[in-house]
Amino acid sequence: MSAATAAPQKVWTVEDLLAMPDDGVERWIIRGQLREKPSEFPEAKMTVRNRFHSEVIMSVGGVIREWIKAQVKPRGKLLGGEAGVLLPGRQTAIGVDIAYVSAEVVADQSDETTMLDGVPTLAVEILSPNDSQHQIHEKTREYLRAGVAIVWVIDPDDQTVKVYRSGLPVESYNVTHRLLEHPAMPGFTPAVAEFFE
Repeated sequence: MSAATAAPQKVWTVEDLLAMPDDGVERWIIRGQLREKPSEFPEAKMTVRNRFHSEVIMSVGGVIREWIKAQVKPRGKLLGGEAGVLLPGRQTAIGVDIAYVSAEVVADQSDETTMLDGVPTLAVEILSPNDSQHQIHEKTREYLRAGVAIVWVIDPDDQTVKVYRSGLPVESYNVTHRLLEHPAMPGFTPAVAEFFE
């Protein structure tokens, strides 16, 4: 079949994504296109993460939660564990390892979907052995394009954090550093070492 007569590519919706079986395959939608990453354990009926990945999720989440608790009410919320995030335009739905969502975005939520419908302030991706560079770069680009203020990509093996912000060069940090404060999260300057304790 020639390119001129090829059938048009399906545009996937959030409803399509939510209707798919929970079969251990991690799925997300980028601009209406389905992306899939098979489970490390195909026989599992749920997404299974390795314990090192889970430890880092809990450590990073704990550090962010402490900052949230120190904020005045109304406070934002912390989401974790492949939380579904529906980015503006309803053509991109991504599972994020950890997300901090401002109080304003929380207040705008409805009961129409179990996914977060809006833009997190912070999106955190923690690398797993089966993550590809392409998958992580694609997710990072979508977060920034949607208006996420800060994206962290954490490598548990190297104990490093890459910080992405729209229009700025990528910053790299290791366990000897503290992350720089961002106006969207005032006073939040965690030590990278805390993420790996």
